[in-house]
Amino acid sequence: MGPDTLRLGVNIDHVATIRNARGGDHPDPVRAAAIVAQAGADGITAHLREDRRHIRDDDIARILRATGLPLNLEMAATEEMLQIALRHRPHAACIVPEKREERTTEGGLDAAGLHDQLYPFVCRLLDADIRVSLFIAPEERQLEAALRLGAPVVEFHTGEYAHASGEQVSAELKRLSDMAALAAKNGIEPHAGHGLTYGNVQPIAAIPQIAELNIGHYLVGEAVFIGLEDAVRHMRELMDAVR
Repeated sequence: MGPDTLRLGVNIDHVATIRNARGGDHPDPVRAAAIVAQAGADGITAHLREDRRHIRDDDIARILRATGLPLNLEMAATEEMLQIALRHRPHAACIVPEKREERTTEGGLDAAGLHDQLYPFVCRLLDADIRVSLFIAPEERQLEAALRLGAPVVEFHTGEYAHASGEQVSAELKRLSDMAALAAKNGIEPHAGHGLTYGNVQPIAAIPQIAELNIGHYLVGEAVFIGLEDAVRHMRELMDAVR
């Protein structure tokens, strides 16, 4: 993979959501991870929530054993999640906001407002050679906070872009492009994710500084109709076509 190739991380949380809807072991997110690897993804993303609504603790170890792809563990900044990350040593840990009542992650982490709370978590993860990412809104204030915290990676929340219409689409795209350029200028690797689909991914994928996209719910939904391998392959093709 060349230095300018855009990486695709596939979030397999919602395979586990379907499993948990009826209990038992099927469908197995670990099998999904293996299929995703075969389909051309560059990494696996999984969010271990405090309420365990989809990925469960034992899934993490099984995913790490099942594929050679790097695991990006999404986690809240809690002592419980920190200890789990330190025990399993994933390639990366993406710190995300988390509320019990939300259906999915609704916005970016307030890295600026939570600096003092986040700093020890970032330090302890980095000391364990776990690459830290902060899931933030594409805002200069949040990017400056990530820089102060020493995070090597930020993942920009693309929800506002994904749900925009009319002229707002261009405005959100410019905001993401400007913040990706600013992140790269300051030595932070920019990633992006949330709400990306076949229909809206290419303008984001075309932003030259963005190194990785993390996409999950949409691909699991498409897998119902065309299969997970084909769903991932098509997303990979769309991304590659603009890079």
